[in-house]
Amino acid sequence: MSSDAFGGPINELKRDFGDDPWRLVSHGIDPDLAGQDETLFSLGNGYLGLRGNHEEGLPLGSHGTFINGFHETWRIQHAENAYGFAEQGQTIVNVPDAKTIRIYVDDERLNLSSADILDVTRILDMRAGTLTRSLLWLTPTGKRVRVETRRMVSFSARHLVTIEMRVTVLDADAEVTISSLLLNRQDLGRVSTEQPAPADGLADPRKSEQLTERILQPGPAEHVGGRSILSYRVTNSGMTLGVGVDHDFDAGDAPATEAWRRSTERAPDRVRHVFQGVAQAGVTVKLVKTVAYHSSTTAALPELVDRCAHTLSQARAEPAEQRWDIQRAFLDSFWSRSDVKVDAEPGVQQSVRWNLLQLAQASARADGRGIPAKGLSGSGYSGHYFWDSEIYVLPFLTYTTPLWARNALRARERMLPHARKRAAKLNEDGALFPWRTINGEEASAYYAAGTAQYHLNADVTYALARYVAASGDFEYLATGASDIAIETARLWHSLGFWRRDAGGVDTFHIHGVTGPDEYTTVVNDNLYTNTMARFNLRFAAEIARRFAEEAPEGYAVLNARLGLSLSEILEWERAADGMAIPYSKELGIHPQDAHFLEREVWDLAATPAEQKPLLLHFHPLVIYRFQVLKQADVVLALLLASDEFGRAEKQRDFEYYDALTTGDSTLSGVVQSIMAAEVGYPDLAYQYFDHALRMDLDDLHHNSADGVHVASAGGVWMMLVQGFAGMRDAGRKLSFDPRLPKHWNSLSFSLAWHGATLGVTLTTDRIVFEVTGGDAEVTVHVRGEEARVAPGAPRVVELTDQGPDLGTFTGLSAGMLPREGDTGVIHTLSAEVPPVTTVIPTRHPD
Repeated sequence: MSSDAFGGPINELKRDFGDDPWRLVSHGIDPDLAGQDETLFSLGNGYLGLRGNHEEGLPLGSHGTFINGFHETWRIQHAENAYGFAEQGQTIVNVPDAKTIRIYVDDERLNLSSADILDVTRILDMRAGTLTRSLLWLTPTGKRVRVETRRMVSFSARHLVTIEMRVTVLDADAEVTISSLLLNRQDLGRVSTEQPAPADGLADPRKSEQLTERILQPGPAEHVGGRSILSYRVTNSGMTLGVGVDHDFDAGDAPATEAWRRSTERAPDRVRHVFQGVAQAGVTVKLVKTVAYHSSTTAALPELVDRCAHTLSQARAEPAEQRWDIQRAFLDSFWSRSDVKVDAEPGVQQSVRWNLLQLAQASARADGRGIPAKGLSGSGYSGHYFWDSEIYVLPFLTYTTPLWARNALRARERMLPHARKRAAKLNEDGALFPWRTINGEEASAYYAAGTAQYHLNADVTYALARYVAASGDFEYLATGASDIAIETARLWHSLGFWRRDAGGVDTFHIHGVTGPDEYTTVVNDNLYTNTMARFNLRFAAEIARRFAEEAPEGYAVLNARLGLSLSEILEWERAADGMAIPYSKELGIHPQDAHFLEREVWDLAATPAEQKPLLLHFHPLVIYRFQVLKQADVVLALLLASDEFGRAEKQRDFEYYDALTTGDSTLSGVVQSIMAAEVGYPDLAYQYFDHALRMDLDDLHHNSADGVHVASAGGVWMMLVQGFAGMRDAGRKLSFDPRLPKHWNSLSFSLAWHGATLGVTLTTDRIVFEVTGGDAEVTVHVRGEEARVAPGAPRVVELTDQGPDLGTFTGLSAGMLPREGDTGVIHTLSAEVPPVTTVIPTRHPD
């Protein structure tokens, strides 16, 4: 075993999920892996998500059923308050659980933690969108019982869940009881068990808060036959919820069915439907459990009861088997647009598809809601939306299913009223989007590494601009989305200021902000922030001018709504042109901020594994004093503003910052892989790719039990398409500079571009483009040469190589990679490199 950058061991062998490229397969039950497996086998559709708990409830990591945006609020208790601090926290609510179904044979309960299980296999079928399980149980009386389950969260009917259970007693007749439960786990016992205290005593800010007061207040209920519907109102947020279950039971033949007894036990937080009778040997007993969830910010509880009843009745009106066919058809369409095929070593294709499926499960039916950092697979980060979705998830959505990207952007558009209030509270013009939120209000209680990250404003505008450029959907701007770009531009112009240097040159500066790297906070002229703010200002000016020139009536409406003037547009352009971009002539690099190079360098090579990640072992004021990165801040700017930096600049910046990056953020390896590939370190690029690809599958950050790292999953698509295929979209044009891994034979994918679908296939010596959908011609650029691709006429571009190969990077390897050998790059930075030998870093003695 070896250790990684996160303070724990790296398994030399990856977990074995089989070699089927479309199915994730797990054999046996390991209680130590329960939490991780509940994440890996979770199902969702963007509105509703179910953790992959076993139907029997044990073994258990944490129960979880989540609705996107359904949350409770609570007053933040600041140890020392100050003006403008966030006042209310927001936490996603664990809505009532309908997954649990308990089985008794001859009065013996099937308990997976203690029963004699002869065989068990779980399968996440990525084409069917289902989770299945087959289990063989030997009861204490020697009877073998086969239990098979199938579960689905519908993509087409976003409120609907279907759970099917089949029980077969193989050897002899037996008394069987099937107990189907609906449980308000959030409030049973009052104290949530979602996040037990860590064994090591470390407080982890990535986990959800534990709320001890009652959250779901019971409302009207309805119970008719095999149907039960409950309703609740959230105590503080006032949101409302309805959840209903319907049961279809089949004992296999008519005489047996008539002999089975049915009963229902009802309580506000617990409903139990019981089916009890004698199962004949070899005859399968089947229960189909249909579940409906509806939520609202305004609807009354009786209305939600009616909505659940309507959803259940609609489902009952159609053959149950048809639901599975519709689910498969939805995913067939998804994979036709979104699949990335690799001819690579075993396991890679399966891992790629698992990550892509997580993106669909987090966003497909979000329908105007945000995309939580953990999707709906767990309660990590309290179900909040961050900038991660705009930078790491929306590229995938924009280039595969543009409608889903538009829906995600609508969530930010709806937050504008709150964002305007937030900007005003912080004495700025325009709008300031919240660092972390569910309902649009700022929920971060820590400003240094949280709300000071003003770059979120530009990230949202960048995602909007990318969507418009790729889709050609200028009409979306005319419907009100233009306000995002304009109001965020106003924030930057208000926040920044002009300064004249000794040479008489005026430059525009932005002070007191934090970039993506949360180990360096509240700085002046953060390069990433300034680079993205410059883009934001230019884009806002561009669309304002375009409205004035191409849609004067729309411009008049825009002007009336926002009070826009030509002089304001000119000021945005002037600020963008004068933006301060830090640069060190001495080192030939771009400093992360104006004073970054004045700090000491953290000796990562001397930092023991048990003191990682740094944020869990060192006070922020310790970390903030050093040149050490949680994630590659400048390197991300090199990617997003790829046309604004030269190749030599990118190489020097990459080498410098790669040596300082801990990889404590799951987002870091993504951009490091892409830029390593671009500048010429293919082996390093692949190591970063492999790490990000297996982030959750191998639990490399030791917190996969809290939910999927959705942004990292989006990063997998980025590494394949932008890293290995070398796709860039700067300047509103598609360009490619391929970097196919040496041991791969091919890579293929599709891109949506202005209504057309462009198929791309990369091999060792060529890249082939083909318009596979739509009737428009697509223009691409390959290493500076233009290629036009017409429908029905594939275009082949021969390649002489896969880019530069600079060999092995000789600086300190970053993040999760072994730190051995030459530390050359670091030696150019400081004569004093503080070793980290105790809890607090210390200097070398004089």
